[in-house]
Amino acid sequence: MQKRAPVAKRAATGRSAKPVARLPGVDEVLRSEAARPLLESHPHPRAVEGVRAAIDELRRAPARGPATAASIAARAAAWLAEDVFQRLRPVVNATGVILHTNLGRAVLPPSAVVALAAMDRCCSLQIDLDTGARGKRHAMSERLLCRLTGAEAALVVNNNAAATLLALAALCAGREVVVSRGQLIEIGGSYRLPDCVHQSGATLVEVGTTNKTHLRDYEAALTDRTAAVMRVNPSNYRIIGFSKEVPVSDLVTLRKGRPDLLVLDDLGCGALVDLTRFGLPHEPTVPESVRAGADLSFFSGDKLIGGPQAGILVGRAALIAKIKKHPLTRMLRVGKMTDLVLERTLRLFLEPERLPETNPTWRMLTLPAAALRVQAEALLAAAVAAGAPAACLRVVPCDSTTGGGSLPGHPIPSFAVAARRDGLPAATLLRRLRRHDPPVIGRIEDDGVILDVRTLLDGEDAIVARAVGAALGAGGPA
Repeated sequence: MQKRAPVAKRAATGRSAKPVARLPGVDEVLRSEAARPLLESHPHPRAVEGVRAAIDELRRAPARGPATAASIAARAAAWLAEDVFQRLRPVVNATGVILHTNLGRAVLPPSAVVALAAMDRCCSLQIDLDTGARGKRHAMSERLLCRLTGAEAALVVNNNAAATLLALAALCAGREVVVSRGQLIEIGGSYRLPDCVHQSGATLVEVGTTNKTHLRDYEAALTDRTAAVMRVNPSNYRIIGFSKEVPVSDLVTLRKGRPDLLVLDDLGCGALVDLTRFGLPHEPTVPESVRAGADLSFFSGDKLIGGPQAGILVGRAALIAKIKKHPLTRMLRVGKMTDLVLERTLRLFLEPERLPETNPTWRMLTLPAAALRVQAEALLAAAVAAGAPAACLRVVPCDSTTGGGSLPGHPIPSFAVAARRDGLPAATLLRRLRRHDPPVIGRIEDDGVILDVRTLLDGEDAIVARAVGAALGAGGPA
């Protein structure tokens, strides 16, 4: 029998796959003269990380031509620059979406940011400064929440989904929770209310139809196993026309003869003041829910409050005390940074008439369109001065939106600078703006890029003007 040729010999005869060209090793690259700028710009461990990443890229997709130490050092520098660029960083929101989830939702109030910047040392998170004994976490935030809502007690956790889960797990596990079919929502991140109820250990009982639920539907569902009836804010989902839902004040009447029945109100966006006083649509407020008799109301801290991501529960003291003893509470509680920012944001609501001055979210919500038109015209002029062709820009009316599931279906009149250049796709222009430092985030509309000035902060007009000038220039980045 003929012997098989050794593997090495078979390779030499060309009867196997073409061998991959030898790549320089990490040490070889770092010792090269080409790597000197890399080592001067980055700590040695980061330079090593970049070179390894560049070599790994070449192994996966070999470059045309030989890979040299110089070419790998250049790839490493590009990889490290991109790694830095993609980190969590400030961006300019020119989308017109005030509470943009992808951009961190609410812009924090300046007073909260100043307080946060001072937290470079130990703090009084859980100490009684009078006695020196162990104090209560979030005591000031909870006190402010009670003052602003009229509730007996409050609790802060990491988001409203957590607040809902915690309330159900602590108060309704092993029993039934009655919810209208029209409120069994799914929101961003694939959060589904039925799944939340199931995970809490409670049993979901659906009542009514998708578009209409009556008080009698809730009444018919009550049994000895019922722990609570729950109203849920449908977030950015709305049924209009032939529809009906039961207000919390009516749900409270179901407690007659059932003193242990709980009425839970998931408010979602958490308005603390009546929005109509600022010319906005009415959104059920937390104080209204408390006054209506809800045993517990829960809502977000980063939507209409304009603070950090947080979930807030307010209501009867006995129920809050029971929830605080549940094991999930420690797992879902917030840290000192969130507590500090929330407390500083809540303080602004003690002077609600000044919210458009002190709270960026409320400023964006209430800016008049006439003032925004003037701002857009000034932005266009600044962009032209920064090198953008005047023929590529125009001021246009547009609609902003609140976002974050707040005030859905309510467009807010605004003005924007529309940018378009022949031969330059809108997606490419939008990417150029995102690659600016700092990135500028806009939106595409009618085959052009729209930069809505409603969501720009003080000083950001100049950033947008420079970014537009660079992006529309002939030599703009790819």
